[in-house]
Amino acid sequence: MDLTAAASAQEIRNLTPEPGEEWRRLLKFVGLTREDKLAMSRTVETLMRQAPDLVTDTYDYLQSVPDTASILGWEDGFDESHLEERRRFFTVWLARVIGMDTSEEFAHYLFRAGKLHAGHGPRQVHVPPAYITTSIGMMGAAFARCMYEANLPGDVVALAMAGWNKYLSVQLHLMDLGYRVAIEFSRGDLPVSYDLYGRLRQLAGWRTIKGSASEGETLESALRKLFNYAPELRAEALRPVWHSHEKEESLWVEVYQTYVPTPGGWRFLLNGRNAGFESGFEKRVNPQDVISIFPPGR
Repeated sequence: MDLTAAASAQEIRNLTPEPGEEWRRLLKFVGLTREDKLAMSRTVETLMRQAPDLVTDTYDYLQSVPDTASILGWEDGFDESHLEERRRFFTVWLARVIGMDTSEEFAHYLFRAGKLHAGHGPRQVHVPPAYITTSIGMMGAAFARCMYEANLPGDVVALAMAGWNKYLSVQLHLMDLGYRVAIEFSRGDLPVSYDLYGRLRQLAGWRTIKGSASEGETLESALRKLFNYAPELRAEALRPVWHSHEKEESLWVEVYQTYVPTPGGWRFLLNGRNAGFESGFEKRVNPQDVISIFPPGR
């Protein structure tokens, strides 16, 4: 393969949306307005007063239900250090929720929470998505109950809950997105490793990570898994390119986006061999393959 053909084969297709982009898109879709936030803000003091009990009651309930107690390893009672970790994580999340955080950083926080629920945390606890979905619904119900018990006027509760439900639904989507990419990252029977160099290590928070591939999977597919799992790497290592395709049965041109290595010396290696000088990203991966990404000058 000549260099021009090899370069054209270094494309990654069908990446999932970047968390911040998806966060903004869905907040706009549900129509979370300034009026919604004002209505929500009228209930913040009430929710803050009840927040400590919400945290405690949540984990007491999870331990009391056999299914969730089994998932968390609490069949015979709480593991106190694990409980402390869970409460701390939940408290931070709840504080940001009650504070109506709509920052892009919070989108990445929610995305990471989804990955942790897929068993990609330090304790490798896998929480099935059904419990995440229903837990978000239960949290909305808990908010409504807190407002009711505080004797807030009905119109205040109704308008506030409209906003809280919009906000929580988008959070659920971001967590589900993180969950799905983490599950996909580990899918397959062939172990592969990803090595990062330069600033990519700082962005990802790790140097090497283990993933999985399936029989016949290409380097492009393996890289798609990586950049879906760690979308914070895209801005450094990849740049988007646009393609157009005119379908015979269509009256318009279809435009779609792919990604290629950032110009200027970025190198993608498979077992130490530069994909740009081999068969590009179409090369198939094998068990124990090592995929390395080097910035310019490394």
